[in-house]
Amino acid sequence: MPVLVASDLDRTLIYSAAALALTMPDARAPRLLCVEVHESRPLSYMTETAAQLLTDLGDAAVFVPTTTRTRKQYQRINLPGPQPAYAICANGGHLLVDGATDHDWHARVLARLADECAPLDEIREHLMRTADPVWVRKHRIAEDLFAYLVVERELLPEDWVKELAAWAEPRGWTVSLQGRKIYAVPKPLTKSAAVREVARRTGAELTLAAGDSLLDADLLLAADRGWRPGHGELADSQWTAPAITALPERGVLAGERITRELLRAARGETPAGPSR
Repeated sequence: MPVLVASDLDRTLIYSAAALALTMPDARAPRLLCVEVHESRPLSYMTETAAQLLTDLGDAAVFVPTTTRTRKQYQRINLPGPQPAYAICANGGHLLVDGATDHDWHARVLARLADECAPLDEIREHLMRTADPVWVRKHRIAEDLFAYLVVERELLPEDWVKELAAWAEPRGWTVSLQGRKIYAVPKPLTKSAAVREVARRTGAELTLAAGDSLLDADLLLAADRGWRPGHGELADSQWTAPAITALPERGVLAGERITRELLRAARGETPAGPSR
């Protein structure tokens, strides 16, 4: 039976220049491969070693990029290795099959959101009314499914995100702070639901996963085994669960370690160490 590997991308497998966390002396820094260009500028990277590991992983398992990015944002990433047959975008709102949207899956998602959550317009209006232009740089709607803000972290009031989360929770929405972005996402819009659908279609009996943020927690819990890096929302809150390995590495070296661990597990090799 095939092994399914579902991994978050940003700050899990790929890293912006600001997120690389290259704390070693310059002469010892790893060689980097650019995997995303935006507006003619390099945007995201992984180490060359991670790139080779990901290529090997694509040959050893059903690798499914699993991201909160929109389809347009995902499609400008050029990952090494075989082209994934499946990809999950918009936090599970879109399932891509050979690069094309599965419209039946999207319709099922929309029906569930309509039944279980406050409408997006209500969330958007609240964000517009309560977010201060002093620290908000952009208001964005992603795929007509969820909203996010781009903010200046140093100016963001300490309790504002907690207050937003408390307001959103009874309305069926989740709030996540990732870098300079504050996401408001409907609770039923999950990566795990889309991954279960891919597992059903492929017949996979073992699912491996990796992620760094609150929006990845459901994905990790749904997998047979999961890994998180030493940075991000989950690390900051010391989140863990059975079958989850909390790695100490941070930044782009965490991405390399995660890819290595996923490949080792997909091949059925002995784990490198116990969960932390």
